[in-house]
Amino acid sequence: MTDFQSQFGAMAPGEQPDFTATEGAPIDTATTPVATEDQVITALRTVHDPEIPVNIYDLGLIYDTTIHDDGTIEIEMSLTAPGCPVAGEMPGEVARAVAALPGAGEVTARLVWDPPWTPERMSEDARLALGMF
Repeated sequence: MTDFQSQFGAMAPGEQPDFTATEGAPIDTATTPVATEDQVITALRTVHDPEIPVNIYDLGLIYDTTIHDDGTIEIEMSLTAPGCPVAGEMPGEVARAVAALPGAGEVTARLVWDPPWTPERMSEDARLALGMF
């Protein structure tokens, strides 16, 4: 049995575990401006994959961010591999980093596996940092 199976149990072929984390609390948008996309991206760039010395945003692991008018933020992300040993931890790290922003309300980060991540999703900066040119 792999470490992944012992942590999350056996799954049917093609099935992936659901990893979702929520942090933060509602904000009063009458007194607090909602966080901007640039602020969210800056926060996401503070989170790193522990096995790769590049932040998760530049690695292309962030698939979608939605910032609602009430400050609620939803993030869909992936990992470089479904069996990644930090799969259960990364959504929480992402949600905490973004929820720490002024103007961020409740933040939900969810792992998605479709489409699968590929190195083509990496930014030019990430490719340079990893010597992939």
